[in-house]
Amino acid sequence: MPPLLAPQALHIPDGFLSAAVSLVFWLLSAAVIALALRRSDEQFEERRIPLMGVMAAFIFAGQMINFPVAGGTSGHLLGGALAAIALGPWGGILAMTAVVSVQALMFQDGGLLAMGANIFNMGVLTTLVGYGVYRAFGARSRKTQLTAAGAAAWLSVMASASLTGFQLWLSGTVSLGIVMPAMLGVHALIGLGEALITTAALSYVFRTRPELVQPEGGRGWTAAGILAAFGLLALAPFASARPDGLERVAADLGFLDSGWEAAFRLLPDYVVPALGDGGWSTIAAGLVGLVTVVLLLSLLSRLARRRALPRR
Repeated sequence: MPPLLAPQALHIPDGFLSAAVSLVFWLLSAAVIALALRRSDEQFEERRIPLMGVMAAFIFAGQMINFPVAGGTSGHLLGGALAAIALGPWGGILAMTAVVSVQALMFQDGGLLAMGANIFNMGVLTTLVGYGVYRAFGARSRKTQLTAAGAAAWLSVMASASLTGFQLWLSGTVSLGIVMPAMLGVHALIGLGEALITTAALSYVFRTRPELVQPEGGRGWTAAGILAAFGLLALAPFASARPDGLERVAADLGFLDSGWEAAFRLLPDYVVPALGDGGWSTIAAGLVGLVTVVLLLSLLSRLARRRALPRR
């Protein structure tokens, strides 16, 4: 059995899902991304591109910082609800797609065959659930907006954990009656951290630049957002070393060893091999990933703009 590439949070490694389930979710993710490109070009504003890049960079950096939860487990920000509230559902999906894709391709965080499922679980589902819950209850007082954002963030994590459990069952990896309570139990706690981070970030935005969560917002925020992302990267070496949610469930239920080793290794485990395993190596790897995420999202955004131009 090849050594396992340890999964991070809800990043599913290759070997956990069957080929059929992986293919189905690759097709679903591709269809939703195409729809997001088409729908985002209908409401495209060039001045929103920097905000999309900053949000994706912030979420990427935030996902590198694991926080401890009960039972020797850790979790980290997913960010789908936060992206949806700031960018809308289609922009949020594009931002999350860029984050999850770079994590898989550069850092082997999640498998290549499973990348379609990871994009759908963490990028599509969290964004749509987060946006739907927030829009249903958030367009009232500021306190209601923040409460709705926290609920949206928590529910987005629970929805993603549920779908991951369902995919594992469909793949024949583990029984549904065993995996679902385990996934929901540990991610109910991780979801509380997601809710706290989301409401804290939005509370700051509401106090300083409330127009950012409106369709016309986004100007003048790029430098501050990038500085915040860099600040999170500086904290990455201090992230919790406890196993993440899916890793804990896989170990407890006995299917951890079914994961495959990555077919190629660029910057595995978020370190630059030439710099060793120290904190500076993690920060350097994070900077490489952050820049790559911004460039990829810029490419997606300009693709949407190019599609929109003939109609103007």
